[in-house]
Amino acid sequence: MGRLLAVNIAAVTRTGDWTGDVGETGIDKRPVTHPVRLFDDHVDGDHVMDRAHHGGPSKAVYAYAREDATWWEAAIGRPIPTGSFGENLTTADIAVTGAIIGEVWRIGTATLRVTEPRIPCRVFAGFWDRPHLVREFTDAGRPGAYLAIVDEGSVQVGDAISVLHRPDHGVTLGRLFAARTNHGVTRDEVRAARADLSPTWQAWLDAGN
Repeated sequence: MGRLLAVNIAAVTRTGDWTGDVGETGIDKRPVTHPVRLFDDHVDGDHVMDRAHHGGPSKAVYAYAREDATWWEAAIGRPIPTGSFGENLTTADIAVTGAIIGEVWRIGTATLRVTEPRIPCRVFAGFWDRPHLVREFTDAGRPGAYLAIVDEGSVQVGDAISVLHRPDHGVTLGRLFAARTNHGVTRDEVRAARADLSPTWQAWLDAGN
């Protein structure tokens, strides 16, 4: 059983040349101690500015493992505060990269489903002030998990994370990310997860036929 180390929201938005065409971003997320409601494809109190690439039914919540953040601290030689990946949920003791696409989690009173990996963008690189971060993030293969809200509810720091269901197809978040980024996994090797993917990812998968 995993646990929730932090719940993070973008209390303020950031602006700058690095924020892309939208001109502002909610990537700068900070931990809060009060319960946070997950509802209507949204994290209460959070700000999602680029709705074309973030938020929505299949990307309502973003989770990142503290173990992966610790790996990054060693890899780049600097501390990485909670929320630095733009994650809403910072987890511990649960395999995020190893989660099965379609896996269902219970956190607090909310039920969430693992939908897809996070694909890095230049906003992320700009936020970290690290020009080559997109390539580094892709090569590292530690993408974090986007989650859909199955049952609305509230989460808070300290909540247990239990896995309620794992699909039989066995395609992990990490393998799907590797296939999408051409890192040694083919579309055919992740095709079994098609029914658990969003329409956008299904279209990508089908384009390889």
